[in-house]
Amino acid sequence: MQYLEGRKYVVQTIFVVVALLFAARLFYIQVLDGSYKLAADRNSLQRIVQVPYRGLIFDRNGKLMVQNTPVYDLMVVPREIKQLDTLRLCELLQLPIEEFRLALTAAKTYSRVKASPLIQNLSTPELAAIQDNLIDFPGFSIKAHMARSYKTENLAHALGYVGAITPKLLESPRYAKYVAGDNLGITGLESFYEKTLMGRRGVQYRMVNVRGIEKGAFRDGEYDTLSVAGLDLHTSIDSELQAYGEKLMAQKRGSIVALDPKTGEILAFVSAPYFEPARLSGKGMGNRYMDLLNNPERPLFNRPLMATYPPGSVFKLVNELVALQMGVVTPYTSFPCNQRLVKCTHRHEPPTNVGIAIKQSCNPYFYQVMRTAIMRGRSSNPKEDARLGLAEWRRQVMSFGLGQELGVDMGSERKGSIPSPELYDKMYGKHGWNFRTIYSLSIGQGEIGITGLQMANIMAAIANRGYYYTPHFVRGIGQGGPLPEYKERHYTNVDPQHFDAIIPGMQAVVEGRGGTGNLASLAQFGISVAGKTGTVQNAHGPDHATFAAFAPAEDPQIAIAVFIENAGFGGGSAAPMAALMMEKYLRGKVERTQWETWLEGDASKFIRKR
Repeated sequence: MQYLEGRKYVVQTIFVVVALLFAARLFYIQVLDGSYKLAADRNSLQRIVQVPYRGLIFDRNGKLMVQNTPVYDLMVVPREIKQLDTLRLCELLQLPIEEFRLALTAAKTYSRVKASPLIQNLSTPELAAIQDNLIDFPGFSIKAHMARSYKTENLAHALGYVGAITPKLLESPRYAKYVAGDNLGITGLESFYEKTLMGRRGVQYRMVNVRGIEKGAFRDGEYDTLSVAGLDLHTSIDSELQAYGEKLMAQKRGSIVALDPKTGEILAFVSAPYFEPARLSGKGMGNRYMDLLNNPERPLFNRPLMATYPPGSVFKLVNELVALQMGVVTPYTSFPCNQRLVKCTHRHEPPTNVGIAIKQSCNPYFYQVMRTAIMRGRSSNPKEDARLGLAEWRRQVMSFGLGQELGVDMGSERKGSIPSPELYDKMYGKHGWNFRTIYSLSIGQGEIGITGLQMANIMAAIANRGYYYTPHFVRGIGQGGPLPEYKERHYTNVDPQHFDAIIPGMQAVVEGRGGTGNLASLAQFGISVAGKTGTVQNAHGPDHATFAAFAPAEDPQIAIAVFIENAGFGGGSAAPMAALMMEKYLRGKVERTQWETWLEGDASKFIRKR
């Protein structure tokens, strides 16, 4: 009996303890913790997401280029629509009924229970016309957000644009923080720096009555969170130089890329044809985007990053540097201008050293330079010897950032192509090719493909005597500097002294008597220019023109690459265009305005032969 009596007290104690725990929990839930009250009251609460200000974008001199302006989306939850007066709503929206029905069908397809945008980017006056009447349209609400507006008419390809997130992206875990109707960067800097620019959303809970009229904050804002604005981007773009470059490239196809070789900062980034960035913002953006997409001139195509071309004679500089590094030639090596090997485009003095060869852009000379670098006698089989030599040549060439993504702070960068032995094995079979098969590489033709950005970066590497910084647009994020990877030097495999061997020849291209790039000279302003012309063979029409340079030669502040499609000889069109850009940047003004008129219009008039 005593044992049973003891068990009774144990059981009673357990019941009392459990009862106390339940009581304590109920007290916490009903008195201390308001989260359950919040859940119970959702039908009388309004959850308002505060979209933060998107970070602004400035040029290198602090000039504002991209800012925010308030716009509004008409949101719809199809399941909550009751007795919809379609005609009246369309009259308020000034929207065709058929367009409204298509938008409503799309919203129902996305979700019948989740809010999605029906009409996007309403202006403040358009909002005022419908806001007071929304109470008569259950299921419809207004979502405010900031849209991009522009203080510049230039740089559309680099800036990119902001658009509504798609249902497909919403399914990705990467975009878990986004909801239907949110905007995000789609291309360009807006996309690459999305997390930096977007900031952090805030949430406010407001009590509303059955008529939807706000009655104040819920529990004095205890559950509210503040939004945090995105960080600003301070770019390296010189907006005046950018605008000038776009002016020069009007009615042409091609690109201009200008860098500061000492930092890798991009000074100008021209892709032609181009368009104003404001065309991809605001109401009606979708229709304007389709117009650009269907334009046969392909203005949306980002040529400096995505268009790959053979570099032409500019590539002779890289070939010479690789051969110097291998020790198979010296600056004083002489080769005859033997046109039985490959044709030369013009008569010139004998190429008795590398300086003269570069100045005159002698094709047979550089044919023999590359043959000497490739055919090293490592195998008694000439075809295997070519295969081994090409593999080593390719490794050296790729150290200039070619045949790979440079890592610029923008998506959609193309790698270009530096051909490998495996490529030719696939084309001709192993040991089915020799140096004569690939000799066009020696003059920058054949299977080589590089972008305008890569060509400008070659000039930066030569200007720095053997190293470069990854080209980038953003020199400052908020109050800080650029991303760490843009402060790192990348060294080529070529020793610095070999660059000193070719730069005098590059100066002679521009400043020497009979040089192929005389029209790029800035000698009248006391500025020395080192450069190289190029004429790229084109099987589909007139040849393409290119010119790459840096200045001043003794203390480089700008490296530039100009590529103009179907413009013929590089010295006749690309070289003077580069000269005007360098004059604009280094002097802050252009005196030779007559050249601007000369460069206007059809680029085919610049086709010249030397």
